Amino acid sequence: MSQPIKLYRHPLSGHAHRVELMLSLLELPYELVSVDLANGEHKSAEFLAINAFGQVPVIEDNGTYISDSNAILVYLAKRYGGDSWQPQDALAEARIQRWLSVAAGQVAYGPAAARLITVFGAPFNADEVIARAHSLLRVMDAELARSPFLAGAEPSIADVSNYSYIAHAPEGNVSLEPYPNVRAWLQRIEALPGFVPMQRTAIGLQAA
Repeated sequence: MSQPIKLYRHPLSGHAHRVELMLSLLELPYELVSVDLANGEHKSAEFLAINAFGQVPVIEDNGTYISDSNAILVYLAKRYGGDSWQPQDALAEARIQRWLSVAAGQVAYGPAAARLITVFGAPFNADEVIARAHSLLRVMDAELARSPFLAGAEPSIADVSNYSYIAHAPEGNVSLEPYPNVRAWLQRIEALPGFVPMQRTAIGLQAA
């Protein structure tokens, strides 16, 4: 690698934190580039030139731009992680893809949406998205009773993809207390060499 990977991000974005966490776990040199979402920098012509959807995160790796947090995780794991974070076995890949889909679906429309209400003032129905979050957490807790990580015995990009918004669910008034296996899984992620936390917001259940 001739130069650090640039990560265009916002410090309160769980999508961006996924990528920062992956970069750190892989021990890759990287540079954080803050994008001013409040003032619409992500919709500027300059930013739209690197991501036409106007969203963070985006990485630049030696002149190549890649957007979408899950796509970036796949890229980093395949390019720099060997088989350790995304095994090439068909069944292992399918198990990981299942959880990438959960991160883009149930997580985005459950705990992430609940947090968007309290942190960013998003106009979602709080009762609806909190209920959706608990439906997801019940499934996660049951599955994590059978394996230490989401896709099996070892950590993978499935865990990185889902960690940030689950860990910060209390900021959106989603309690993790009923889910001991989820809380133990979060602790296992946080104990990995190279773990970096996401900035917390004292809001919701996290206000105390």
